[in-house]
Amino acid sequence: MSENRQGATIWLTGLPSAGKTTIARALADRLESEGHRVEVLDGDEIREFLSAGLGFSREDRHVNVQRIGFVAELLASHGVKVLVPVIAPYADSREAVRKRHQTAGTGYVEVHVATPVEVCSVRDVKGLYARQAAGELSGLTGVDDPYEEPVDPDLRIAAHEQSVEESAAALHALLGARGLL
Repeated sequence: MSENRQGATIWLTGLPSAGKTTIARALADRLESEGHRVEVLDGDEIREFLSAGLGFSREDRHVNVQRIGFVAELLASHGVKVLVPVIAPYADSREAVRKRHQTAGTGYVEVHVATPVEVCSVRDVKGLYARQAAGELSGLTGVDDPYEEPVDPDLRIAAHEQSVEESAAALHALLGARGLL
């Protein structure tokens, strides 16, 4: 099996507990098994290491997304398939990342993991929805802070209606159709 050197950024946006990271990791496993160089830039890890000190204001969220977009484009331009599961709540921030990739001629797809807030709050992987409901947390994206759904993403995944494997397969098929595999 020869190693594929074409890079691309696969940006997965959605609410907290929508399934972004789970789908990204499933796709990463599949891509690695096919010989691709893969990196997952998880939003929580980025916040801890690259964006430490940033808060959750609109401006801080924008700066965080731009930092992630810069690193993703840099890696993708060097032949890595970069999976980016982050909330990225604002359309203008996501569009700036897309434009950075377009300007550099680097492959980019935006995927909206469209899990309804009611499903996300039941999953509540990190306990955020429970903390918000108890009054211990404010500014939760999709509850008391805005989430601007992508109007025209490259793919919209209803992760609450299909398995992780089906979601990852749909994303893999999109990459193939776009010539990014």
